[in-house]
Amino acid sequence: MSGEPARNPNVPDDRPMLRFITCGSVDDGKSTLIGRLLHDAGFVLSDHLAVLRTDSQRYGTTGQDVDYALLIDGLSAEREQGITIDVAYRYFSTPQRKFIVADTPGHEQYTRNMVTGASTADAAVVLVDARKGLLTQTHRHAYLASLLGVRHLILAVNKMDLVGWSSDAFERISQEFKTFCDGLELASVHAVPISASLGQNLVSQEDSMPWYDGPTLLALLETLDTTLPVATAPFRFPVQWVNRPNQDFRGYSGQIAAGTIRPGDRIMSLPSGIMTHVSRLVTADGDLGEANVGQSITLTLADDIDVARGDMLCAPDSPAVMADQFECSLIWLSDEPMLPGRRYLMKIGTRLVEATISELKYKLDVSTLEHHAAKKLALNEVGFANLSLTSPVAFEPYRDNRVLGGFILIDRSSNATAACGLINFALRRAHNISWQPITIDKRARAVAKHQQGRVVWLTGLSGAGKSTVANLVEQALHGLGRHTYLLDGDNVRHGLNRDLGFTEEDRVENIRRVAEVSRLMVDAGLIVLVSFISPFRAERDMARHLVQADEFVEVYISTPLPVAESRDPKGLYKKARAGDLKNFTGIDSPYEPPIAAEIVIDTTTTSAKEAASTIVDWLERTMKIDDMM
Repeated sequence: MSGEPARNPNVPDDRPMLRFITCGSVDDGKSTLIGRLLHDAGFVLSDHLAVLRTDSQRYGTTGQDVDYALLIDGLSAEREQGITIDVAYRYFSTPQRKFIVADTPGHEQYTRNMVTGASTADAAVVLVDARKGLLTQTHRHAYLASLLGVRHLILAVNKMDLVGWSSDAFERISQEFKTFCDGLELASVHAVPISASLGQNLVSQEDSMPWYDGPTLLALLETLDTTLPVATAPFRFPVQWVNRPNQDFRGYSGQIAAGTIRPGDRIMSLPSGIMTHVSRLVTADGDLGEANVGQSITLTLADDIDVARGDMLCAPDSPAVMADQFECSLIWLSDEPMLPGRRYLMKIGTRLVEATISELKYKLDVSTLEHHAAKKLALNEVGFANLSLTSPVAFEPYRDNRVLGGFILIDRSSNATAACGLINFALRRAHNISWQPITIDKRARAVAKHQQGRVVWLTGLSGAGKSTVANLVEQALHGLGRHTYLLDGDNVRHGLNRDLGFTEEDRVENIRRVAEVSRLMVDAGLIVLVSFISPFRAERDMARHLVQADEFVEVYISTPLPVAESRDPKGLYKKARAGDLKNFTGIDSPYEPPIAAEIVIDTTTTSAKEAASTIVDWLERTMKIDDMM
């Protein structure tokens, strides 16, 4: 193998590191570029090259003796289809610099994989086929790279040999790209004409394009600025693990997200705000006298204070901000659309909290960078939204710190990643409101009423009999001296929710509001009966988690669709079948039945009075009154 001479392993390697990705549209040559770059720079062993020639005869798509893309596309599906599916990482180095390159997929359906690669990259090499020019995916990847904090973009205009090495084609494409990038926050934008398959302008300059006098791609990568602003920022240390191997040692492990720390330095623990001093910086190789951003260490503290996973240790003279409401950028990665009002889990650093998208401000056209009004986001769309959390978190804006400002949203039902998010800033109202202490609490109100506050949530199809059963339950409870209130779907839409329609996003907001009202009524010590179709499990689960576990009772009024439709007391099914009523549950909008409801009522075998009696008996039997006295 040719290339740089072997380095002495006992000599510290202080060469700077550059992380970069290749991205762009399908078949623009991303994998070929990396494979050829590694080969021409002398990082492919002779025996590996022999295997590559054999594989090229079997899988190759270029028709050449060596298909350099196969150096990167390792999955059998990638080789058979001739496309990149997963993110492939490769390491190489030159005398000037070390590199980690990530080859990311070009297909729109694998946008989440491109986002993964870009989230840690310093630079992006955006490939474009000289014959096709800029495509939608070129714009998408360039915008996403800049949004995710990539500071340098290099446009590699590939396949120049197929346009006769035309300088006009290169100038036209590169100028169009630079004009697009004027609207992005970047440190630098460059353009290089190349032929990845022939190795033109990758490592050495060739005579095929004498009109180009700029650097080769490798030379450009070697000179990009990799200075990290977080290196000189105030100290930030998200606690990943409380390290307690025995009773004599307690340390806090994690990776430094910003700044520098030394033994003896004062630090503050968030969210408690308690201050103390650092005693030791512990690593597997021994204690350190200083640790910097990016290092993984274990801190021990001078005082035994309460610090847990998810807390942050930071510089006390410039602590991180705590907030529970933000404006953020979202890259939606789920097949299920983003709906304001729906609850997700938010993973930010080492914290996991519940989050609700309270408002979608607009979505972005990645080709034109124009803003468009929207009520939801679909797969791979980018939007700007307000986010509300159930508890405050310590953070930094993403533009200042990727680690402390980046997060993912997780679907509560499937545990799948729903979105990648970037915090822009805390909303001012997050700092202007706080909980007001109240003397009379929920327990006192419940004791005064001699009952346990409950949410009795009746769900089922239209025509199942929810309202009839709920009304009978309230009558029976009232006769027993219980304090109740009935929230009926139709009645609430005459007032509190009169501004909402029946789209999927409006239905989510409808249930969110009712759930919040129900929580307040339980706090008042009432038994609140909620009679709503509430077709989505996610919103019913959200309502359940607003109160204590034993305060929520889900009642599934189970009625087959043909039976419910045959009743049709309001004529709604007839209208839906005729096409006069859109988004009607059971017809053109889904209903998700409960998986583990506390009470299930089969209305094909149980009368409304019998159903009401079953619910009342269950409530009275499980009422925890003695515990409150």
